[in-house]
Amino acid sequence: MKKTTIILIFILLTTNFGFSQNTWSLSGYVSNMQSVMFDSISKPWTNDNLIHNRLQFRFYTPQYFTMGVDLRNRLITGETLKYMPNYAKGIDADNGLIDMSWNVIDENSVLFNSNIDRAFLTFEKGNINITVGRQRINWAKTFVWNPNDLFNSYSFFDFDYMEKPGSDAINVEYYTGMASSVNAVVKLDSANNITAGAKYGFNLFSYDFQIVGGFINEQDWVAGLGLTGNIWKFSIRTEASYLQPDKNFTDTSGVLIASIGTEYMFPNSTMISFEFLYNQMPKETEVGSFLQVYDAPQSVKNLSFTEYNIFGQITIPFSPIISSTFAGMYYPEINGYFVGPSINISLTQNIDFNIIAQTFKGEFTNPISQKKEQMQFNLGFIKMKYSF
Repeated sequence: MKKTTIILIFILLTTNFGFSQNTWSLSGYVSNMQSVMFDSISKPWTNDNLIHNRLQFRFYTPQYFTMGVDLRNRLITGETLKYMPNYAKGIDADNGLIDMSWNVIDENSVLFNSNIDRAFLTFEKGNINITVGRQRINWAKTFVWNPNDLFNSYSFFDFDYMEKPGSDAINVEYYTGMASSVNAVVKLDSANNITAGAKYGFNLFSYDFQIVGGFINEQDWVAGLGLTGNIWKFSIRTEASYLQPDKNFTDTSGVLIASIGTEYMFPNSTMISFEFLYNQMPKETEVGSFLQVYDAPQSVKNLSFTEYNIFGQITIPFSPIISSTFAGMYYPEINGYFVGPSINISLTQNIDFNIIAQTFKGEFTNPISQKKEQMQFNLGFIKMKYSF
């Protein structure tokens, strides 16, 4: 019923605002990615294939209004569907107020999912911007981990979903000056839980600051700060949030999450970046494997595997069409790490070819024996992408 309702709303809005008589655009991409996952070379490998298509529609009226609808289609074939009974259910999950995800085909070895991950109407006039619907709300300052991103946390490892998830929300922003604004957002999820927040951004001493505050999932109050700027030739980014449970507002059960990062570009366009995250994880949070945080985290409270996290990355452009990136993370508490080398080749102006590897290794507590056990898994990807 909800899916039918949202389609009818789109048709009504299109008719009322006369989008069909005004400017519109269509862009997107289609990619084919072969992947493999294994614990070690000598053990069984899991092979999968993903055909990923995105259609991005924009409709513009002569004044004030813009409407956006983005459709994400995924055709998945391979062995993961056989070995993981709940895999199709996870792909179909939609945490928004309105369920806009459909498993059109769901069989033993093939899954076709279609999902509307953007559906919004924007009104913009003068200093005010109002957006209603499913949208990306980005309050992040740092690159890998984002304590200020209260509305739609994402996973650094999910490189195939560059657009990142969206939120069903009302987003109001008022520009108070050339470099200052006030932003207020109210979000509803599939459980009808409210997340509300406000952000004040301003520039001072050539640095961009932000102050954020809000109420997450009707569970935690949050206050945060963010900053970006430059020291010499180094770009500096930092953000921090403190969350206090509503049910225990007067005790010391709150958690602090803070990240700081820097980037530097050499004259030959080689770029290095580093980032550190402190995540004072709640006592009830226990991560038993890398897979629990590999996909998009459920909230800003579970951004990482461990309390202390260190990240480094270098990107080297060998030529205008070939570049390579090597990323790594270190997790001291679990004696673990992540390494992720990749090669990108721009075959033409709109065709890219990628080879990507990801390796995770660390020690986790076995829930049965309660002993520390070393866990490792490896992933490899070959991807071809055409953009239009």
